[in-house]
Amino acid sequence: MTKKEPLAVYHQTRLGRIYHADSLDVMKSRKKESVDLIMTSPPFALTRKKDYGNEQEDAYLEWFRDFAVQFHRILKEDGSLVIDLGGAWKPGLPVRSLYHFKLLIMLCEEYGFHLAQEFYWWNPSKLPTPAEWVNVRRIRVKDGINTVWWLSKSPWPRASNRRVLQPYSDSMKSLLSTGYKAKLRPSGHDISEKFSVDNGASIPPNLIAIPNTESNSSYMRYCKEQGLKAHPARFPAALPEYFIRMVTDPGDTVLDPFGGSCITGEVAERLGRKWVCSELVESYLEGAKGRFERPSEPPKQKGPKNEDDGYYRIPHPGLLWNGGDERESSPLPADGGRKRPSHMQKRKDDPEDVTIIEAAE
Repeated sequence: MTKKEPLAVYHQTRLGRIYHADSLDVMKSRKKESVDLIMTSPPFALTRKKDYGNEQEDAYLEWFRDFAVQFHRILKEDGSLVIDLGGAWKPGLPVRSLYHFKLLIMLCEEYGFHLAQEFYWWNPSKLPTPAEWVNVRRIRVKDGINTVWWLSKSPWPRASNRRVLQPYSDSMKSLLSTGYKAKLRPSGHDISEKFSVDNGASIPPNLIAIPNTESNSSYMRYCKEQGLKAHPARFPAALPEYFIRMVTDPGDTVLDPFGGSCITGEVAERLGRKWVCSELVESYLEGAKGRFERPSEPPKQKGPKNEDDGYYRIPHPGLLWNGGDERESSPLPADGGRKRPSHMQKRKDDPEDVTIIEAAE
């Protein structure tokens, strides 16, 4: 039997390693129960094929099975698996795919994972997509969230929400200063006197608001200077940092099997965690090296434009509901939007493109 050669390290830092290799081979080379956190954003099951190699929806679950086996094998009993997944639309139809929900059920029912909690990453800067259903036919609203599944082998993974506390809102600060009368609310919740205790910070919800905007980071500047194409599907550093802080300690091991530009590794290095990233596309790894040759500073927290409290706010849905005859102002399309508005047309060079082009008058 031929002895298998060890995987070559593409780049190494004080705490981590990058492999230019198939992530299955990287995981198979690791010992059982040797990873504290698997933090990753695998290719989504999108309708269109992307440069970074996404699987189509119908084959996605079968493609993922080998990864599920290795995730369960290398993850420690009290470790966590965090998967960021964007949703997808059925090809040519204004209805949603269920692939990410099916994947969640498969991982729990067939591979023994537990759903510790579901998170929703809201990207306030996300463009209104898909344009065909949102901008042209106006029959759907923009898709602005990704699902983030926090999974574990044990119902009791190591975690502490004290690591990810948020500042109190102005309304909570006001309540703490003026006091609150303990009482039973109409909803049935019994609000005790402990509710008015100032604990210094607020426990966050499972909605994570992070704009995915990056134009002048050290990584982007490095790629531009080196003539490299930046990875097109990076998640913001604050997303892996949230979970690395909440479910690992310094010295623990973090793995990202779909490393891309290795932002998980950059965050883990900065937070003193050991880490491993793997990626098949070498040009993405060339750019990833810039993250460690010119390590970036921890991102400064900035609030939305014209705000200074660091909170992103979603307007109440009724702000523009000011009466009037809805049938006259915005009649519902009798065909459910099946027919395209006559003043819009698709790009002629790509009949499947959903880019909006105004037809000539």
